[in-house]
Amino acid sequence: MLPLGLLTAAQGKPMLVELKTGETLNGHLVACDTYMNITLKEVVQTSPDGDKFHRLAECYVRGNNIKYLRVPDEVVDAVKEQQANQQNQRGGGRGGGQHRGDHHGGRGDRGRGMGRGGRGRGRGRG
Repeated sequence: MLPLGLLTAAQGKPMLVELKTGETLNGHLVACDTYMNITLKEVVQTSPDGDKFHRLAECYVRGNNIKYLRVPDEVVDAVKEQQANQQNQRGGGRGGGQHRGDHHGGRGDRGRGMGRGGRGRGRGRG
């Protein structure tokens, strides 16, 4: 499961974000981007010691400051189910339906060692 797919599925849901500074943010995910920058609304910010609380209407967090995210189990389960359904529709596991042994992408039987003039690589001229 990719983190970005999980984040996009969690939009509108409550989540906890711990920052590298030790602060925690509890709020509802509004948006996220490919850098994992997120916007939260209705946020409660807690100091690293846990003794100070601030209520914020909205908060933007740059992705590289995030230590971890906690999303509801329902979101995780929904994403797992969605990915399983997509894999079943595609026809199986990784590889996109490529047949075994067909790794050359239609280049024929040219393997390593067959350079110009039919000589093998690295063997000298003799």
